[in-house]
Amino acid sequence: MKRPAIFLDRDGTLIEEVNFLSRVEDLRLFPFTAEAVKLLKDSGYLVIVVTNQSGIGREIYTVDDMHAIHAQIQVELDNAIDAFYFCPHLPDDGCKCRKPGLGMIESALADFDIDLEGSWMVGDKKIDVETGLVGNISTALVLTGYGAEHQATLETFPTLISTNLHDAVKSIIDSTPKARPSRFV
Repeated sequence: MKRPAIFLDRDGTLIEEVNFLSRVEDLRLFPFTAEAVKLLKDSGYLVIVVTNQSGIGREIYTVDDMHAIHAQIQVELDNAIDAFYFCPHLPDDGCKCRKPGLGMIESALADFDIDLEGSWMVGDKKIDVETGLVGNISTALVLTGYGAEHQATLETFPTLISTNLHDAVKSIIDSTPKARPSRFV
């Protein structure tokens, strides 16, 4: 059975923005992150992180460093993230996995039975909104991280603009039609 997914940007959306986060000890979840992810899981969403990590391509940190950060996120969120997908390439490398390209979302579609029509892309940057638009899925811009700064530069608007991930999640869940019990006659 297909399930909708919430594709989450990592830095500035799920966790506090740290320029080129390379050490687990510098990882900080927002105070609302755990509750937001729990609401998504309780509502039946897959929670999938899609993150550009050009620090790997710049040789600032390694793939192993990034995996250690993702492992710690899982510890702090009780393994609530269904998958992490990342692009290690530089912005000018021309790869198809770097947002706003759809490579990471295509990988998730290959790995999970996703209801793309009911899915969302949530992030704090213009590029996250563009990813959702390119993928023809609903988009939410959060004003944490770079969100407030990027809001002013948007040429096309997201489906939703929210103060933070928790507020976006509440709005997404509230806008999702609830299944109605069928009547038997």
